[in-house]
Amino acid sequence: MLAYTDIDHWRSQIFSRLLTIVAVLGTVLAIPSIALSFKEGLYSLILADVAGLGWILALWRLRRIPYKTRVLNFLAVLNLIGISLMLSVGPVSMIFLLAPPVMAAVLLGTIPALLALALGALSIFVLGLTGHAKLYVTGMPDYALVPTLMITFNFICVGFLITIPGAVLLRRLSKSVDSLQVFAESLERGQDDLRKLNAELSLHAAAVARLNDMVLIAQVAGSSAEGDQPIIFVNEAFEQRTGYRREDVIGRSLRVLQGPATDQAEVARIMQAMARVEPVTSEILSYTKSGEQFWAEMELVPFADEGGVHTHLVVVARDITERKKSARAIHRLAFYDVLTGLPNRRMLMDRLEQLLKLAQAGAGFGAVMFVDLDHFKFINDARGHATGDAVLRAAAERLEQLVRKEDTIARLGGDEFVVLLANLGNDTDSAMRASLRVAEKVRNVLAEGFEFEGQVYTSSASIGVSLLPKPGQTAQDLLREADTAMYRAKAAGRNSVMFYEAKMQADMEHRLTLERDLGAALANGELAMHMQIQVDSAGKPTGAELLMRWQRAHGAMVPPDVFIPVAEASGLIVPIGHWALRQACLAWLELDRAGRAVPLSVNVSPSQFRQPDFVAKVRAVLEETGAPAGQLIFEVTEGLLIDDLDKTISRMHELAAMGIRFSIDDFGTGYSNLGYLKRMPLYELKIDKSFIRDTPGDANSAALVQSILAMAGHLGLRVVAEGVETVEQAQFLASNGSPQMQGYLFGRPAPLASLIATLQAA
Repeated sequence: MLAYTDIDHWRSQIFSRLLTIVAVLGTVLAIPSIALSFKEGLYSLILADVAGLGWILALWRLRRIPYKTRVLNFLAVLNLIGISLMLSVGPVSMIFLLAPPVMAAVLLGTIPALLALALGALSIFVLGLTGHAKLYVTGMPDYALVPTLMITFNFICVGFLITIPGAVLLRRLSKSVDSLQVFAESLERGQDDLRKLNAELSLHAAAVARLNDMVLIAQVAGSSAEGDQPIIFVNEAFEQRTGYRREDVIGRSLRVLQGPATDQAEVARIMQAMARVEPVTSEILSYTKSGEQFWAEMELVPFADEGGVHTHLVVVARDITERKKSARAIHRLAFYDVLTGLPNRRMLMDRLEQLLKLAQAGAGFGAVMFVDLDHFKFINDARGHATGDAVLRAAAERLEQLVRKEDTIARLGGDEFVVLLANLGNDTDSAMRASLRVAEKVRNVLAEGFEFEGQVYTSSASIGVSLLPKPGQTAQDLLREADTAMYRAKAAGRNSVMFYEAKMQADMEHRLTLERDLGAALANGELAMHMQIQVDSAGKPTGAELLMRWQRAHGAMVPPDVFIPVAEASGLIVPIGHWALRQACLAWLELDRAGRAVPLSVNVSPSQFRQPDFVAKVRAVLEETGAPAGQLIFEVTEGLLIDDLDKTISRMHELAAMGIRFSIDDFGTGYSNLGYLKRMPLYELKIDKSFIRDTPGDANSAALVQSILAMAGHLGLRVVAEGVETVEQAQFLASNGSPQMQGYLFGRPAPLASLIATLQAA
């Protein structure tokens, strides 16, 4: 745009074309002019023509020279030609001196034009006054001052009349062009802004049209056939999600998306916000054209015109159906058991808190029932977790059918269920009878077989019940009390119902105290290993068993049958068992130093044996102490073989490769599957003292002992009979296979020093 409105540009264009015309015309006219001048002997004119033409051609060719320099040279050429003509031709040639000011006005401006005019006038005045130019005025002498001045003034006047108007005109034209340029630039900027605005509007329109969110625009002012807020625009996302075409909804009300299940209270809230001309956000159930339900999160924003009149309503909506499903799923995961669909512990505690508050407020007694399936682990281990899960789901369904709507059934995890019973009466007796009836129904229905894939699985339930409310009772207290009662039911033989009693809590607290003290007993040096000797049929010592004893700091002894189960249940048996193993190694070394070394038996619990690092720990203890592995006998119970038999036997072989020997303790009282005897690297069997106690007087016990001895003999296994207390028992055993014997008849468990003394005396 600038190239076509700049006056300097136009001057440059005019000069270039003018120079070309002058060069061509000068060349064409110079030839005859030079010929004529040569004929007339006007050699100075020839020289002027040639110089001027050469100068013109040089200016025409050298376009890189600055514009102003070229113009000044061009004016100088014109002035030179004019003077030459005046000198050779005469006064008529003064007309050539008018060309420089006129060209200066056109090509440079007013000031250069006036300077060119003054230069021309000065040239005429000097040439006329000196007589070089033949200037004359009729009736006046030649070459006089007055006629020269008259001619010069006339030249100035004519030149001024020709030059100044042109210069002024060009100056005004330049200003007009500048103004036009400013206007054109302003117009161009406006057009650019308009194009940008149109592009932005097009982009916004395209973005809205293709936005993933649904967009609707409704007109507030006016009405349609259906009433309020007729729709005037919907985007593609709206069409795709709802199934409505644009022409289906234009002119219809926003209520087109509502359906039978749409929350009308929420609709009323939206309408109230619209009436107040306030933006509102809502999550509302909507309907597609086909009647499909979907949840939409809507943002409704009112728009007003410049006068503040509410004219339109813009609705931006997005489908949040999946988000709602996810929220429901998260809620279900948070409050419901995944396997059975029953409430989980979190919801149970909420409802238990509510039940307790209602009962404390006088709504009547209630009860918490803790239900645990007996021996459910056997089903899982024998048939796998899929079968176990099926049994749990079936148990949950049966429980749901037994209780009332106001009651709650929850699954805590594993095979544990909790039932909350409300409104059981206004006195303790009524509540106890009512809860007992429900508990017996639960016990009976769970005792029925569970059929799964053609197989029937039987189970039973141990149930603990705690009544509410009691003074100061909390929800956690209730659950703990019911749990305690359930464990008492299991201890009583399972498949029974027990109500919580305060004595149960005392027993539980005693057990917890025992567990706490046992945890400190090892560090405090309260545990000790005593030895009980083993002899052959001739009474010769053949070994000894290490038995743990606990003497508390105040001197009282805690029986092993009391603290060992506590250690097993709490997991303390693992560090205690590792300590016992190290004590066995140290005891053998002490016996060896005394010259009375015998093999030592040490008990290993199933929990300790199943530790992933058990073999590594055994190897580490042997390396640390230097005790020979072949002098240690690990006594394990048949209960070790219940879980993962293959892995257990593999680990036993790994230890046997180190030299460790194995003995089955309390043989005949546990798993009683004789098939494993062939697979295990066994060294001996220990007959449980319960079989020895009644021999030889009881025929059945005697027959069992004889059978075990015979079987062990065929398998090449060493046998140790525990609990031998009488001579008759020893004689019976000596006459039926001569096993090794251990019992009070030969010595009670005693410290290592006593064992060494006994061995030295033997």
